[in-house]
Amino acid sequence: MNNHRVLIVEDQPATRERLAGIVAATAGLELVAALPDFGSAAQWLESEPAPTVMLVDLGLPDGDGLDLIRLSRRLDPQPEVMVISVFGDERHVVRAIEAGATGYLLKDSSAEEIGQGILRLIDGESPISSSIARHLLRRLQPTVQAAPTGDGPHLTRREHDVLRLIAKGFAYAEIAAHLGMSPNTVTSHIKHIYRKLQVRSRGEAVFEAMQLGILESPR
Repeated sequence: MNNHRVLIVEDQPATRERLAGIVAATAGLELVAALPDFGSAAQWLESEPAPTVMLVDLGLPDGDGLDLIRLSRRLDPQPEVMVISVFGDERHVVRAIEAGATGYLLKDSSAEEIGQGILRLIDGESPISSSIARHLLRRLQPTVQAAPTGDGPHLTRREHDVLRLIAKGFAYAEIAAHLGMSPNTVTSHIKHIYRKLQVRSRGEAVFEAMQLGILESPR
């Protein structure tokens, strides 16, 4: 049986390489291209046979990942679309599903979660990160906590700077270089952020910060 063809669209080189490695290491999958932006992905989709699955980030440097999903659907409604994003808030998830995404995972999901998530998507399921699923379920329960007020835990200026770069998808080494600090200092700031927000991963930190009004969601 032929392998399922996977197209990756992700602008961050380290994340793109990681996703490509996961696809290559997952039995039954074949990486057909790993592209860095909207323009090259749109050209690929218009000139190549449709992939089985497209993995796409929403925040591309030259366009909106949602528009790329819509383009893919117009060209061929058959391929499955998995969003891989650092943003897990309700607005991003709902808009992605409305655009035609059939799965949604956070970038800090494990290699096994991503690889198996792609296979589950092909089998007809709709994989979604557990932290996003919990939030959406809570939103369906009217007695759950009130909307965010912005009065969340206090982050120092440096912690906020680190969190902002995490939200943009930067790796720890890139954050250290950008802010002029050592990787160990970045790790220390991240530990403090996790403790204050009571989370355990990058995706959950960004999600919780946006819910609390500490971090502004990108437009």
